[in-house]
Amino acid sequence: MFNLSNLKPKIKKPKQVRRGRGLGSGRGAYSGRGIKGQKARTGGNIKPGFEGGRQPMIRQMPKIKGFRSMHSKSQTVDLALLAKAFADGALVSPKTLESKGLIRSAGKPIKILGKTELTRRFQFEGVRFSESAKAAITKAGGTIK
Repeated sequence: MFNLSNLKPKIKKPKQVRRGRGLGSGRGAYSGRGIKGQKARTGGNIKPGFEGGRQPMIRQMPKIKGFRSMHSKSQTVDLALLAKAFADGALVSPKTLESKGLIRSAGKPIKILGKTELTRRFQFEGVRFSESAKAAITKAGGTIK
């Protein structure tokens, strides 16, 4: 017959180990704590990194000086290099700059710099510019997307 007295849980709990309850329990006497010392006492815990009073390893290491920004620095490309590498009316994008070997990776931000005057028109996509470079590009008739 199905009633409350014979209901059982679907998932059985792991058996709870009772420590410190005599010799017959299998965890009697020192209860797995060893003999004496700070860790054998109740409430006796040692903070992580504590090395018994000596100078901890983390405090012996030298501090790193300076500042490291989370943001990666822009890769810079000069207008004079673009004039040598690209033909008139070419598309200048991170992928094309990487294929020409002007930058290391297309994933990092790119900034076009330059005070030189351009004679060719370029189409720019996915790059940033300095004010002087932007003025030179628009003067030459280039487009910026």
